[in-house]
Amino acid sequence: MNQTMQTPVAATLATRGAARVRELAPGMLTSAMVAGAAAFLSEHYGAPVMLFALLLGMALNFLSDDGKCKPGIEFTARSVLRLGVALLGLRLTVAQMAALGWKPVAMVVVIVVVTIALSVLAAWLLGFNKLFGLLTGGATAICGASAALALAAALPAHQQKEKATLFTVIGVSALSTAAMIAYPMIAQLFHLSPQAAGIFLGGTIHDVAQVVGAGYSMSRETGDAATVVKLMRVAMLLPVILCAAMVARAQGTQPGEARPPLLPWFAVAFFALACINSTGIVPHALQQGGNEASRWCLVIAISALGMKTRLKELASVGIKPVALMIGETVFLAGLVLALLRWM
Repeated sequence: MNQTMQTPVAATLATRGAARVRELAPGMLTSAMVAGAAAFLSEHYGAPVMLFALLLGMALNFLSDDGKCKPGIEFTARSVLRLGVALLGLRLTVAQMAALGWKPVAMVVVIVVVTIALSVLAAWLLGFNKLFGLLTGGATAICGASAALALAAALPAHQQKEKATLFTVIGVSALSTAAMIAYPMIAQLFHLSPQAAGIFLGGTIHDVAQVVGAGYSMSRETGDAATVVKLMRVAMLLPVILCAAMVARAQGTQPGEARPPLLPWFAVAFFALACINSTGIVPHALQQGGNEASRWCLVIAISALGMKTRLKELASVGIKPVALMIGETVFLAGLVLALLRWM
């Protein structure tokens, strides 16, 4: 009797699952192809892969307007993005942060809190939504494009959210590349020791890849210190996402929408993976695989986000958002140099 009842249910679920896969496959495969092309261009021409993914995606924005690709593009931009953020937890261990002592940890907390607070204030003074300041400030203070995507996933929906997210990703990618070139020269100009130079690079450059490139271009000791400090900044992603989720709940929901959770599932997964990774039981090969999977999820998701946006709309943001992001970047560099003198 039970087997007779279970068989139709299982068949129905399988049918629905297959139909869902057929619905999502065109858009997801297209996003993956764009991500693959972006990775190829990044490897051969040296520019950030996120920037290539955005630009290539925007060139194919007509696919998200209608037709078979639209559901898969929407799913990729939302769910694949969150999976990539969750897997970032495999980059972190408590031992990595403890190795440099308490002062770099305190410095990271200070620069993240102060930079985001100042960014929210500056956005308000410039006439923008305060959430835009939280988005750009979080991207600048934490981990560049990855933080921008994670915060966007946690922030409440609004009309300009996708446009603001894409602008932020483009901005931090460009500024991070410029910092990778300029900041090692600044470290030499201020005669910073190898470890201090690593703390400066890890505390100021936006994206992990550019931090690694800048640090190891100076020395191994500088590269190691820069990477660990950068991972400390990545760890700040969890409390900032929690704050963003609290903002989303405080703003309420539209009629018929579910109230957002206090802490999104991908933030819980991020924290859980970081804790598991800290125990030392995760094999190195699995860590590397998780990091690579996270990177690809984020690149595929940003390709899908690019396909949802038109370049003409993005170009209409004006000079003030550009000035805001440049100001945040310069402020962060000055703050880290000042804290290094104190340390």
